[in-house]
Amino acid sequence: MNSMTKLLVVVLSLGTVWFASSPLALHAADDYDPVAEALKDISQWNVGEHDWAQWSGWSSKNNTPEATNIPTEWDIDEGKNILWKVDLGSQTYGNPVVANGKVYVGTNNGAGHIARYPSTVDLGCLLCFEEETGKFLWQHSSPKLPTGRVHDWPLQGICCAPFVDGERLWFVSSRGEVICLDTEGFHDGENDGPFKTEDNENTDEADVIWKYDMMGELGISQHNMCSCSVICVGDLLFVNTSNGVDETHINLPAPDAPSFIAMDRNSSEVLWTDGSPSTNILHGQWSSPTYAVLGGREQILFAGGDGWLYSFAPQGDGNGNPKLLWKFDANPKESKWILGGRGTRNNLIATPVVYDGLVYVAVGQDPEHQEGMGHLWCVDPTKDGDVSPTLAVDADGKPVPHTRLQAIDPAKGEKAIPNPNTAVVWHYGAMTYEEYEEQEFEDQMHRSCGTVAIKDDVLYIADFSGLFHCLNAKTGERHWAYDMFAASWGSPLIVDGKVYIGDEDGDVAIFPHSADPSVALKDVDGEFKPAIGEIYMANAVYTTPIVANGVLYIANRTTLYAIKNGAGAAAE
Repeated sequence: MNSMTKLLVVVLSLGTVWFASSPLALHAADDYDPVAEALKDISQWNVGEHDWAQWSGWSSKNNTPEATNIPTEWDIDEGKNILWKVDLGSQTYGNPVVANGKVYVGTNNGAGHIARYPSTVDLGCLLCFEEETGKFLWQHSSPKLPTGRVHDWPLQGICCAPFVDGERLWFVSSRGEVICLDTEGFHDGENDGPFKTEDNENTDEADVIWKYDMMGELGISQHNMCSCSVICVGDLLFVNTSNGVDETHINLPAPDAPSFIAMDRNSSEVLWTDGSPSTNILHGQWSSPTYAVLGGREQILFAGGDGWLYSFAPQGDGNGNPKLLWKFDANPKESKWILGGRGTRNNLIATPVVYDGLVYVAVGQDPEHQEGMGHLWCVDPTKDGDVSPTLAVDADGKPVPHTRLQAIDPAKGEKAIPNPNTAVVWHYGAMTYEEYEEQEFEDQMHRSCGTVAIKDDVLYIADFSGLFHCLNAKTGERHWAYDMFAASWGSPLIVDGKVYIGDEDGDVAIFPHSADPSVALKDVDGEFKPAIGEIYMANAVYTTPIVANGVLYIANRTTLYAIKNGAGAAAE
């Protein structure tokens, strides 16, 4: 297939795009501006106007900050446009956030920033740097759990992003602890409490306000690691607990432990818990919650390890219990879970994104399970109850209880029937494995760890097979797709009329923000490339690029770079 033919296939072919009867599927583009909405959301917190103080910056989780003059060229060797760089660990999966003059990032202890923990000691580390210079300020250290890789995988470190408000920060440690820290550390000369039993009060170590052990208090048994990036709604803190299977990948040690919890962010009191995924957890639960007011009601969105998306009323039912608003099965009922990623049933690892009153989420699996069939859904969040695409029934048409490995057993006469209450606006991908196999690689929607980014009704998402998809956010129609020829773990950034996405080979691709393939892509010696270019970051980029206060931040596996037009050499 020559390059022009390949471009036509990638641009013009559609995956299976399924529209519901909802009028939302076809309503015209309007004046919804996620950048303005992000600024409005950020203004309620005690952070800077253009800070990016949580995972994806704001409650709707759409990575669309306001900024201009963001670089499209830099050189990490010569220092061109590099404001500063700092050493992280040997493996970095936590995404940077920026708030009130500080930059925070989760990693492991490969850099050995503090004297009592040399780089040979494996830890989960949350690092704090000065925003202006990159100067190291302090580190929170999480020693590895004695139970080993089943709960705390070696060298993985802190895999989440913190939430920052004023002088307080909240995050989930690799030990399954929800922790509140003083952003000033001990630099203010105080040991803030109620927790005051830190190992020391050195200025290069963290000042803990409180910590809550989910394993000890709630009986959680996280699989491999905890990775939830928490979210706050007023004084409420929401956490995905990461409860999962054991080392056999079959048994669920804590089926009655909660998957989702609401806490008082000031006292650490647990206000309500929910264990809806229960015995149907497929593997682990590594997604992060999203908050929005949708259909006139507050909603907190949790992506479960059973492949269902759940919406709850943030305040619960008023009696210490959860209040479920709706739930959505993101897998076809015929799909099947098979160990090692060989099946077609998937978890939800990506964070749900809210855009103009609709919810977007893709399915995926642990990257170690490799490539496979995926789905991207657009959901109307204004309905109640089970809003899945289909319902599982037996041969007599009676409902079949949800089961872990497969929702229906055709050998017993069980089948999927259309759900009259479905909230599907559109679906992107093949609905059956047979359809998926018949498609060209460039036409397939694969598993994804990534979160969508949307602006001007143009949606971008990277899948784990290395395809970068550009779709119409209101209809699901594909505009174009680009093969990065490398797995992508991260999510796109839309800023300053450009789109950035990193990959496992260490390249950051930069496109013009455009639905037009002739604008987004260019022909370079017979191969189509990002129209702006690709920049090599020396090793894998597992994280998502962000922008705060006019500076672009990109963390590769070992180093965090602050990138700004006009900056000189990189600081050591």
